[in-house]
Amino acid sequence: LRAAAVAAGAQVREGVAVRAIEQDPDEVRLRLADGELVRARTVIGADGSSGVTARHVGVRFRQVDLGLELELPVEAAERDRWRGRVLLDWGPMPGSYAWVFPKGDRLTVGVIAARGDGERTRAYLRDFTDRLGLSGVTPEHDSGHLTRCRAGDSPLRHGRVLVAGDAAGLLEPWSREGISYALRSGRLAGEAVATGDLDAYAREVDRRLTPEMRAGHRLLEVFERRPEVFHAMLASPPGWRMFVRFCQGRASFAEVLDRRPVRAGLALLDRLPPVRGR
Repeated sequence: LRAAAVAAGAQVREGVAVRAIEQDPDEVRLRLADGELVRARTVIGADGSSGVTARHVGVRFRQVDLGLELELPVEAAERDRWRGRVLLDWGPMPGSYAWVFPKGDRLTVGVIAARGDGERTRAYLRDFTDRLGLSGVTPEHDSGHLTRCRAGDSPLRHGRVLVAGDAAGLLEPWSREGISYALRSGRLAGEAVATGDLDAYAREVDRRLTPEMRAGHRLLEVFERRPEVFHAMLASPPGWRMFVRFCQGRASFAEVLDRRPVRAGLALLDRLPPVRGR
């Protein structure tokens, strides 16, 4: 992607931090850490949910989650065991889950849960790796991050500054998947700037991405109430085919939730009492 951008005329500058943003009706001024001032007609911010552009635009968040992740180097036998597989584990806290993704000679192992109970989230990761028989592996990388999902009426631009991806709080609320949202919103922002119609960005996000996020909030709500029933539905052949299609980018949750059997199943879950003591 970077090579394509450079081929199209973009200038890449690495290791440069933007400290402040100022703008007037005609231009945006970015003040860098070394004091340099960069001027632009329009700025698209993709610097994460805690970045300077999100603060400048005034992005507001409805949902904040804590993700913890390990990169574990594994021997050949362990690599063979995980080749072609992923693992999803529904966690002990409402809305939480864990994962294992194989990546060549490493396994990415992580958990995510609502922010506010960091110790239980860390304990979940420890217990999960122990159950997998991986607790004795020294991580190559051990990281934590917050994922933030925008409020429905949160702004996507302020004047000539637009925000995309995590900076805009655009992600799928149930799975907390954000890469596809970053790519799609980045394209929509670029198209709006290229055509000179900055208002089109919010309209297109609302048309293309907001319905999917609304569906994700609906799924998370049901998953938090009755995770075991939700899991049974997802693990059924139709449910799993739907989830695989979602992961492959061939279906959206908004499309799935528009189907009558799915609506009926979710309505049934709504009538069940929530699980206590989780």
